[in-house]
Amino acid sequence: MEDFSEYVGLSRPTVSKYFNDPSSVRIKTRNLIEAALKESGFRPNIFAVNLNRRRSNIIGIIIPNSTDPFYMALTRRVELIANASGFLAFILSSDGNPELEARAIETLKSMNVAGAIIAPLGVQSHQETLLTLAAAIPLVFVDSPLDDISPFVGTNNRKSFQLIVDYLCRSGEPPCYLGMPPVNTNARTRAAAYVEAMRELQMEPVVLPLSEKADWDFERIGFEEALRWIDGGGFPTKTVLCANDRIAFGAIAAAYQRGLKVGRTADSDLRIAGHDDHPLSRYACPPITTVAQNFNEIGRLATKLLFEMIDLDGEVAATSDKERVLLNADLILRSSA
Repeated sequence: MEDFSEYVGLSRPTVSKYFNDPSSVRIKTRNLIEAALKESGFRPNIFAVNLNRRRSNIIGIIIPNSTDPFYMALTRRVELIANASGFLAFILSSDGNPELEARAIETLKSMNVAGAIIAPLGVQSHQETLLTLAAAIPLVFVDSPLDDISPFVGTNNRKSFQLIVDYLCRSGEPPCYLGMPPVNTNARTRAAAYVEAMRELQMEPVVLPLSEKADWDFERIGFEEALRWIDGGGFPTKTVLCANDRIAFGAIAAAYQRGLKVGRTADSDLRIAGHDDHPLSRYACPPITTVAQNFNEIGRLATKLLFEMIDLDGEVAATSDKERVLLNADLILRSSA
């Protein structure tokens, strides 16, 4: 910055003022600096600049899986809103690994980020590390909550499972439940939501035990678990409710391989339903009946809440209803169930 100030013939404070807010300097000065930028190719080191600020214009995002379409869509939404508000979104993936999650947390701390949006691994998370970070900067959790009091935006699993379980019970045999590995708290809360929904309808819940440990390869797990049940004599009922659509993809593929017809017609052997409304669910064969998470709204509300906390220097009541946002999902009826 010192070299560039000398190059353009202006004081360091004037040049610094321009980089903080170009409209804060006179037009003549701005034109001079911008012409010098084109000639010299100089660009300030944004990370070094932010380290010198009390509060940077960077927000961090940590997700557990960068290839999952839900997290891709969610981070894209946050990124667009952040950019429009003058913030840079810096995205890190823990890849389902608690050690990588801890490293990502330390990276955000070293970057002096203004705040962060995190989809934690939950049962595997370094909870104390995250709570320490939350004490230092504004933090909003998405998808799966860290605990019962931290700021959170996500889907109301209880309501969404009531919705789809009620539909499946009214339209055919009550569903058994093919869950997901314990990669985050959704594994536990969705299974509990299924059990509660079944009991409210005075039906006996049937949760199928999984042979898999924590793993994000949901399609493979759904395929192998479904094959295990089909080859072992069949599912307990003719309706299978999967913890998410990616599990359902695998279950449908397993049924196809064994010559079973999946669908809601009278000649179908099996009904399979999911959760989330994965972008490819409508193009599966057959298209998957599911409940849709509103990832756009989750991203919008999480970013809005984070910016409110940043404006207040993080001083918000974490137990306030305003900081615990649970969105209802929509039932999406397709051919699989």
